Amino acid sequence: MAVQPVDVTGGESVYCINRTQLAEAFRLAEEDTASAPRIAAALESVAKELSRDEQAALAFVLIDKLLKSSPPTP
Repeated sequence: MAVQPVDVTGGESVYCINRTQLAEAFRLAEEDTASAPRIAAALESVAKELSRDEQAALAFVLIDKLLKSSPPTP
């Protein structure tokens, strides 16, 4: 039985990511000397192991878990 792909680009909005959050995410992923290599390795591993739909599911579940968890204390 073939699995039908899930459209991850349409539908009602649930979470809002602002430009500042997105810019900081890209800064960490591309420029931060400590975080960038770890994020790149994780992305490479996920891309090898999971389908596109599974990657989208992982992203959504991570965002949901982060929103529901307590922020770290400084």
